[in-house]
Amino acid sequence: MEMTKEEYIKSLIDSLKDVKYIMPDDIPNIDLYMDQVTTFMDKHLKSSKRYSEDKLLTKTMINNYTKNELLPPPNKKKYTKEHMFLLIFIYYFKNILSINDIQNIFNPLTQRYYGEGSKVKLEDIYEEIFRLEKEQTDALTKDMIRKMTKAKESFPEITNQEDNDFLTVFSFISMLCFDVYMRKHMIEKMIDESLMGDSFHKLRETVSKAEVAKKADTKPESKKTVSKADIKKPAGKAVVKQQSKPER
Repeated sequence: MEMTKEEYIKSLIDSLKDVKYIMPDDIPNIDLYMDQVTTFMDKHLKSSKRYSEDKLLTKTMINNYTKNELLPPPNKKKYTKEHMFLLIFIYYFKNILSINDIQNIFNPLTQRYYGEGSKVKLEDIYEEIFRLEKEQTDALTKDMIRKMTKAKESFPEITNQEDNDFLTVFSFISMLCFDVYMRKHMIEKMIDESLMGDSFHKLRETVSKAEVAKKADTKPESKKTVSKADIKKPAGKAVVKQQSKPER
């Protein structure tokens, strides 16, 4: 028997409980070369691919993360366990946030907790975030089911089954998109107002003042009024104007 649209969507929601995460114990305790890093990520995150040919993490990506200071440089071309934790965070964050926003999150994170001198280890942070994510799975799936029920109740005046099915799916997608939009907006405000703090706002204020001053400097000068008395008629021979030298 063929599933209805509602049953199909509920099966998708239930499948979210089976999403694979990289558990802390899965990450090797030895340093890895670039090829080993990409192979590890492909193996453990392949269930999150949308298409089989999708690339989860490439050498170019890792090099760009290092170049943009999202990731500390490797030690003798090897990546530590701490690098792996950061790469996993980047993998999830980049689907929602810009590279610039991730950089603003990672800069204080790595300054405080990357390296042997830190009292709080990145491994401890990863383990706690992993625990919180596992706890959230049930709550998120229940919230999606509630949204699905709301979507099913939308457009009650539509009697055509095909139209009703389509609008139910469209309503559900729209609610999920709005949910993501609001959460993303909240994250961006937290980055701008909390993580970047006063220095960001002072910089933005300085830039704004500089732009205002620049506009004031580029205003056209008012034309000077010349009276008839200021105009002197040349006497005798015609005066030949001297050409001004071209600007360099």
